[in-house]
Amino acid sequence: MKPFAKYLAESERTYDYRIKMCGRIPDDLVRQLKTKLDQFDPTKLGDAKTTPIQKILTDFPNNQNDAVTMFDVSFKYPAIEPQIKQLFQMLGGNPNLIVMQTQAHVDGLVDEADKIEAENKNLLADTDYPTPDAAQRALSKDYSTGPYDHAVLKNAYRSDFTIAGEKTPPAKTTNQLPQGNKSPMTNIKRQPKPATGANPRG
Repeated sequence: MKPFAKYLAESERTYDYRIKMCGRIPDDLVRQLKTKLDQFDPTKLGDAKTTPIQKILTDFPNNQNDAVTMFDVSFKYPAIEPQIKQLFQMLGGNPNLIVMQTQAHVDGLVDEADKIEAENKNLLADTDYPTPDAAQRALSKDYSTGPYDHAVLKNAYRSDFTIAGEKTPPAKTTNQLPQGNKSPMTNIKRQPKPATGANPRG
């Protein structure tokens, strides 16, 4: 039969987290932060690791082109992120540049990233598209020569189509209409001009 102390030790629960800080954090500041975490009765304080510089930081969307310093911790007492931010601020750090995530959340993100990578690995190689026919290959060749060098923009295709078995007649302009000397406005004949000294016949 197991002693009570062993049962008690096996029943103890720990709270696992990962603390992340934006940038390359000095070792002295990390040590001071770990000292402040003693209030949560830690059973594990992992070594700090720094990632390479990344353009996009998922945990710090307002920062770019920076590294992330992180370490894992296990506490006998639960902690919340505002407490960690406050401790970091007391040490002179920016509370907006530190986050704390549960280990379950971190593991879930890793599993999701691995799943997405596995699903997209052969996405382009294993397509279900049929083999291009001759017309598609010709169009592909036409458009691959450049944005201003294919047949459509060179006006190689004409627009004089045959409709209902007959050729479309050319449109007439006003210059092609018959011209006459009759006024299009009125049929009233103009009165004769009156006689004047310069023009006695009117």
